[in-house]
Amino acid sequence: MTKNSFANAQPGQCSRRDFLKLSGLTAFSVGGMMFLTGCGPAAQDSGDDADAGSATDDTAAGDNATLGDGTTLRVGMEAAYAPYNWQVSEASDYTIPIDNVDGAYADGYDVQVAKIIADSLGLEPVAVKLDFAALIDSLNNGQIDIVCAGMSVTPEREDSADFSDSYVDDDIVMITKKDSAYAGATTFAELAGASIMGQAATMYDDVIEQIPDVNHMTPGETVPAVVESLASGTSDIITYSMLSVPKLIETYPDFVELEMTDKFEGSVMPDNAAIAKGQDAILEQINEIIATISDEDRQTMWNECMDRQPA
Repeated sequence: MTKNSFANAQPGQCSRRDFLKLSGLTAFSVGGMMFLTGCGPAAQDSGDDADAGSATDDTAAGDNATLGDGTTLRVGMEAAYAPYNWQVSEASDYTIPIDNVDGAYADGYDVQVAKIIADSLGLEPVAVKLDFAALIDSLNNGQIDIVCAGMSVTPEREDSADFSDSYVDDDIVMITKKDSAYAGATTFAELAGASIMGQAATMYDDVIEQIPDVNHMTPGETVPAVVESLASGTSDIITYSMLSVPKLIETYPDFVELEMTDKFEGSVMPDNAAIAKGQDAILEQINEIIATISDEDRQTMWNECMDRQPA
């Protein structure tokens, strides 16, 4: 399946950030049980429409294999987009200080990746809290050295910054009950007749149209509503975040992920770091660092961030 950043989302389709607002990417209760939702798949709102400024002399110097001042790595993020990044008031082994907010620290998946990158480059990471729409311009005017903010590559962003390989890739999968007649299905054809639900105004609902001969149910307004439909037997199958499946099944052991050979088109969501253009050597180093983070480690970091994220 081709990876993409949903840059060509259809009108009316919510962005990944809108999805988080709709679903509440926090702990929630279904049937008296608490668990954490996963991040929804869709492109991030661009917010980068303003013309990006020119890189500073430091970042435009070419293949110089360092970032910033060579001592501190200033990491741009919102610190308000859990589980990717969020703000806390106490330091821990998982946090980095927020340079422009006194007494505040950043945690989240982006932060863990930024810490790995900084450590490998011999730098001390600090977060710089910014509006998402300002991140690319702030990169190019020298306010920050790198963006790690749950950001995906789009053609518009590639015009203004260079992007690393992805450091996490979510996807859309399907969940059913272990005793379901569809539990052993591996192809879309084997799902004929199934009642399938996704979340309203997101790709979770849209991708169901790719499955022929199923009952495409009225979507649930929230992730908890979608999960409840499966738990109660209202639906046979639901669409869900691949990265968040382990937490879901931990709470609902009678749920199972369908092991499909047929895959949804256009459902993979990569997240990438960004640096100012003209730093090919350091970008290559960053990609080499990212490549050392195994799939198992990525899933573990994701699970741990979901456990720590604010309610």
